[in-house]
Amino acid sequence: MQTPTGSAIDSWEKRWGTEQGRADWIDAHPAVVALIPELKARGVRRVLDLGCGVGRHALRLASEGFDVHAFDGSETGLAVLGETARCRDMTLSVKHGNADALPYPDASFEFVLSWNVIYHGTLGDAGRRIAEIWRVLKPGGLYQGTMLPTRNSNYGKGRRVAPDTFVLDGVEEKGHPHFYCGAATLIALFSGFEVLDLSQSEQKNPGSWHWNIVAERLPG
Repeated sequence: MQTPTGSAIDSWEKRWGTEQGRADWIDAHPAVVALIPELKARGVRRVLDLGCGVGRHALRLASEGFDVHAFDGSETGLAVLGETARCRDMTLSVKHGNADALPYPDASFEFVLSWNVIYHGTLGDAGRRIAEIWRVLKPGGLYQGTMLPTRNSNYGKGRRVAPDTFVLDGVEEKGHPHFYCGAATLIALFSGFEVLDLSQSEQKNPGSWHWNIVAERLPG
């Protein structure tokens, strides 16, 4: 049996391997762009794009002058990002690995972005990834990312493989576990942070609700 992380990576490897698959993942999300002035006001320099894919956010952050470190489990996505960066004459650090064990020292970054990433798996998977994000962030550093709420139209559909975790077999990008949570669970998961902004918005399709989170890492 594949691990949740492995099956998710396989799905994204296929998507990133075609121009059509990459087409909807080129432009930075407006919520990420909107946070850039706050990052600059805080004097943020070193940032991590965790689960960077083909680099839509890593490239935008690099263009704004940040020292960007891009991390992903998909070698295909990282290859596309590296080639795009070279074509744009941009410099950023690219690493391949598993989000459950990040290859960075403690307190390495002032900002960690993880957009549409850490909910691919179970509650335990999400918790381990959030713990790693907390570890590599400096105290007072910012996290921005998304989770899936139970309001999402796919909640409860498909095979239940763990509490609040479902697999939609045979559906593109859905053939691996997705974890959904309410506000109380989300706040508990981010107990090492002060949540500064929490909202829900639909992404591309009707019913595609996501939690949008901005949080500050508390001292350990």
